Amino acid sequence: MPSEAAENDVRLRRMLPGELKPARWPDGFAMRTFQAADAVALYDLLELVFDDGMNGPFGQWWSRLSADTEFDPELCFLVLDGEGRLAGAALCWTSGFLKDLAVHPDCRGKGIAEALLWHVFATFAARGASQIDLKTNLVDNAAAVRLYVRLGMVEVDWGG
Repeated sequence: MPSEAAENDVRLRRMLPGELKPARWPDGFAMRTFQAADAVALYDLLELVFDDGMNGPFGQWWSRLSADTEFDPELCFLVLDGEGRLAGAALCWTSGFLKDLAVHPDCRGKGIAEALLWHVFATFAARGASQIDLKTNLVDNAAAVRLYVRLGMVEVDWGG
């Protein structure tokens, strides 16, 4: 579930299934699900992209994440480049909430975030979910908001 809302934070939702397009991974990139050996790389990507210090040290972050009842490694999608480096990730909760979507700054503009979103939508639709939600900031994350809206997400009340 989302943490408390800050100024300009919004909750966005996409109803499922709706029109679903296949995820198109950029040339040289491939997606797979999370494995425990990926924890450090995922943590490093989240720290780099979000740069907010909210995760705390790796050990604390991993303990919280791995013990969370909503964490399912099969719902954490990683995009790797041709050399096996983590280029992007979508970490979802079992409740149908996209907790984190992150693309490495060196890999932006290639369609990784859009492909991850289409994959997330299709995965949750296949599980029978009626919606997928996320929290974002209209000001600090304006480019991502434009992508979310283009892919059919709309603002909803915080209460659901």
